[in-house]
Amino acid sequence: MGEAGTDGLRATAVQIAESVQGHRRIVAHVGSAHTEAELGLLVEQARGLIDDAAQQALDLGVAPSPRRAELIAPTAAGGATQEGLFGQMPRRAPSTTTRRVGAPQVITTGSRVLFDILAEVYAGLGFAEVADDTFRDLVIARIVEPTSILDTGRVLAGLGVTAASEKTMRRTLLRCTGRSYRDEIARACFTHARGSGDVSLCLYDVTTLYFEAEKEDDLRKVGFSKERRVDPQVVVGLLVDRAGFPLEIGCFEGNKTETATILPIIEAFRARHQLPVEPGGMVVVADAGMLSAANLRDLDEAGLRFIVGSRLTKAPVDLESHFHWHGDAFVDGQIIDTLTPRDRRTGRSENSPKVKAEPVWNPNQHPGSWRAVWAYSTKRAVRDRRTLTLQENRAREVIAGEKPARTPRFVKVTNGSRALDEASLARAYRLVGLKGEPSWVCERLRGLFRAREITI
Repeated sequence: MGEAGTDGLRATAVQIAESVQGHRRIVAHVGSAHTEAELGLLVEQARGLIDDAAQQALDLGVAPSPRRAELIAPTAAGGATQEGLFGQMPRRAPSTTTRRVGAPQVITTGSRVLFDILAEVYAGLGFAEVADDTFRDLVIARIVEPTSILDTGRVLAGLGVTAASEKTMRRTLLRCTGRSYRDEIARACFTHARGSGDVSLCLYDVTTLYFEAEKEDDLRKVGFSKERRVDPQVVVGLLVDRAGFPLEIGCFEGNKTETATILPIIEAFRARHQLPVEPGGMVVVADAGMLSAANLRDLDEAGLRFIVGSRLTKAPVDLESHFHWHGDAFVDGQIIDTLTPRDRRTGRSENSPKVKAEPVWNPNQHPGSWRAVWAYSTKRAVRDRRTLTLQENRAREVIAGEKPARTPRFVKVTNGSRALDEASLARAYRLVGLKGEPSWVCERLRGLFRAREITI
């Protein structure tokens, strides 16, 4: 690329040239500049024309550096002026030296846009009522990368934010309890949920959080761990609305059973927001881990409707009438609405297999049963069959002594000898694809719950 002066100092031509056998040939004339601003634009335009993927370049290992252009040119003799980037500038004399700008250096980086977006969401949910910027920063840092207090400063620095000191962060955590931050956030969550929908249908589940601590205390205790750990842990219960937005959270001792957490969370939620106790006024959805006769009875006595996932072991009793009249063939998406005994210990079912039609549950006509809805999925059936096949093969390998292991599923031990449990295996294959899950019921019946057209 060559630059040629024309008309003295009045214009500078920007041209693209090439050297052919020692002779320079003009390839393209980009334009003429009368100011330094125009010159810079034309030079960049010429660079873009040269930067062609089809044109090969010799890599000399030298990073190109742009020429340095002064925004205000030095005063020439006579004090004449010329048009410049900022209007009238003193006319400059022809430069005898060429100065170039050094390669750019990255001083720091930060995802400030991400922080600003999360801060806007934080305020939009009403959490700004807490009026604690350090607490807000801790929340955002926890969302971006959960880590310790010592490492939170690094996360905030990556977001382009100046973090508070470690002591200030720890004092902020202490203020959460002293100033009842939890109550303010819970009220903001409830206001948001009521503004975008309703809380007539809520979902509940629990999880466990373990601690790498040597000893237990009043809260952190060794209990049932889904990760099969033996470390002290706590049980956390979470109540959300139908869209998954959190409404109430609770923390329990690590050795507390899951079924004993759902009622305290719901009662705390209703008491916090002074919700009236009215029959059928609220529906709670939970998975099979919450299923126990005493637990369901307590929910019923508290005036709550519920949808609870059913265990697959209950299917033979619940679907006995269906198997008798229709066999074990199902179609994708098929729904069977039937009854399930409230107390399994009684062994009595109000669903008689002598009657072809499935009974329609009525709390007055069936006081010893709950309503049970079973759904069949072809996709789930394929996955279940694959799992059962692997389990069957493993059981046969253990029986044959080919693979030493603890007694797996479908292996029964009689007088010290192992054999394949054919009955259990056949029963499992008969139930592939079936599940009494609350997710389907929640999805299909949420409109009816809103209108309160049915009773669960």
